[in-house]
Amino acid sequence: MLDLSEWSPDPYILVLTGLGFLIALVAWLPLALKRLPLSLPIVCIALGAALFMSPAVSDEPLPLTYPEFTERFTEFVVIIALMGAGLKLDRVFSWRRWSVTWRLLAITMPMSIAAITVLGVWGLGLPWAIALLLGASLAPTDPVLAADVQVGPPKTGEEDEVRFGLTSEAGLNDGLAFPFVNLAIALSVYAANGEPWLEKWILHSVLWEVGAGIVGGWLVGRIFGWLTFRIPADTKLAQTGDGLIAIAATFVSYGLTEIIECYGFLAVFVTALTLRHAHREHDFHREMHDVTEQVERLAMMILLLLFGGALVTGLLAPLRFADIVAAVLILIVIRPLGGLIGLIGLDAAWREKLTISFFGIRGVGSFYYLAYGLNHMPVEDGERLWPS
Repeated sequence: MLDLSEWSPDPYILVLTGLGFLIALVAWLPLALKRLPLSLPIVCIALGAALFMSPAVSDEPLPLTYPEFTERFTEFVVIIALMGAGLKLDRVFSWRRWSVTWRLLAITMPMSIAAITVLGVWGLGLPWAIALLLGASLAPTDPVLAADVQVGPPKTGEEDEVRFGLTSEAGLNDGLAFPFVNLAIALSVYAANGEPWLEKWILHSVLWEVGAGIVGGWLVGRIFGWLTFRIPADTKLAQTGDGLIAIAATFVSYGLTEIIECYGFLAVFVTALTLRHAHREHDFHREMHDVTEQVERLAMMILLLLFGGALVTGLLAPLRFADIVAAVLILIVIRPLGGLIGLIGLDAAWREKLTISFFGIRGVGSFYYLAYGLNHMPVEDGERLWPS
């Protein structure tokens, strides 16, 4: 008979059991939430808050307590989401057909970064480098939490201008915001020890890392596209019917491009677009997308459980009234206004422009950039940025 006074279950067994329940929830919750005014991320955060408020759980999953884990786990979630976003897109890549994307990247994102940076300095009293990191972290649209307003799975026809704009923007700006994060790091290092930064930032952080990321992602996508669809029928990867190939392409693309010190986020999305283009009408794209989406949902749910726990264990403790005002301004003024300015002249209905401008959702990508920046900057007041 079980003696409850001496009962101490193996933590490994508890983790396996909890993971089993979590996977079941990932599969079941989307169906259960269809008739409720709730989304999967909201439920995950609530579950995490309830879990870490329990007396039986003593850990505090705060980003500053586990900075390396925060950076690496958010990085993992984002690269999986980027592969899924790229595989979704049915629209053939071209400068003209992707005009909404270029406007959001070339006009809206830099304007948002600049506006948030100025707000951080003048409104929140942050140093310029820290304010720039905040702007670079909050400007990109998130490919994870924005999934509900993105295009549907491959070849489903769910790709209107709004959904396409948000999906393509989320895919590319998570890589193109990185030069601004690196600029914030370079400025903070310069302020600390006077190390020169301009030449290295332009040549390496902008030209090399962006250029090599695009080329490296394209090469990996071409190779995986050929292995998947083009080699003789008996050995091509599409014959396996195993969508895990997309996860393999994600890791290979990210790993190889990071090894040569370029932007892996950008490379993964370019790999996904190139792989999608290798045989645009093949049904195997749906298999790859579905597997990627399942892995993404599971990882996202774990992350949001931890985020819910962080919220109830002190993440918002340093929050000030000025921070709340700044958050409201960023969400309902800076991003929408920047979006509308960037879309001036676009051949689209006013309602579509307004929707694209307002649905610039921030999320896991912002968590990653903030964790990465704080882990590489000589600063000690990171607790001020996390609640913001």
